[in-house]
Amino acid sequence: MKHATDIPAQAWPLFDRYVHGDLSRRGFLEQAATFAGGPAGAAALLAALSPDFAAAQQVKPDDARLLARRQAFESPQGTGQVQGYLARPAGVAGRLPAVLVVHENRGLNPHIEDIARRVALAGYVAYAPDALTPLGGYPGNEDDARALFAKLDPAKARADIVAAARGLLTLPDANGKLGVVGFCWGGSLANHVATQLPELAVAVPFYGGAPAAEDVPRIKARLLLHYAASDERINAAWPAYEAALKAAGVRYEMFSYAGTQHGFNNDTTPRYDPAAAQLAWERTLAAFKTALS
Repeated sequence: MKHATDIPAQAWPLFDRYVHGDLSRRGFLEQAATFAGGPAGAAALLAALSPDFAAAQQVKPDDARLLARRQAFESPQGTGQVQGYLARPAGVAGRLPAVLVVHENRGLNPHIEDIARRVALAGYVAYAPDALTPLGGYPGNEDDARALFAKLDPAKARADIVAAARGLLTLPDANGKLGVVGFCWGGSLANHVATQLPELAVAVPFYGGAPAAEDVPRIKARLLLHYAASDERINAAWPAYEAALKAAGVRYEMFSYAGTQHGFNNDTTPRYDPAAAQLAWERTLAAFKTALS
């Protein structure tokens, strides 16, 4: 897998627009061809930027240290039901704190399932919902997932994620203590869940969009916010969000990671920054330990 330094600087803003649905695949290829040596070079560049799930996997699905299963929660305010992937440590008696793991804007792909397993190995019931449930779930590849994601009803998708969080509060495996971590779209949802559940103990958005300013006073959870330094689209909202957090007296810590791109924690793509991702993850687990113990 290539590293960020192997990718032309001009590619990053194009790829960000492509990832977030503001630029079609054809549009990316046409514009990238101007600096990547033509159409063949543009296609090779997009392939290099695309995720490699197998190479990045840290915890195998059949890891004997874990118990994993599919789990559904009712979502009456959303699409009716949300399905997802649940993992917890094996051989651990009793109920455990729960952590909701919210995916990027591709649905519950293998990378996010792997993240859920990493969280479970840290001692939690980890649940990763799939916002693509009403459209048949994650389709097995990123291009089809990208197309499906654009068809979601945003309000109902948010309600489904909130329903999953509420479900974890009363899940028999869990003890009622709840945290959330989310990435990209999921980072925005981590912020949103914090405005909707006063029972939430801690929210950890990775490069997530800010909630509406009027909703910020409802946040009771501790916030740990991770931002990429080179992420103008997301970072533009931070000053107003921080002002709202201060005005509401919300407990928060924010870290910006120098030299990183949006998606720096995603170890399946060249956006991955190992040092920043490790530090952010250590801070995340420390925040969970403090808030959920």
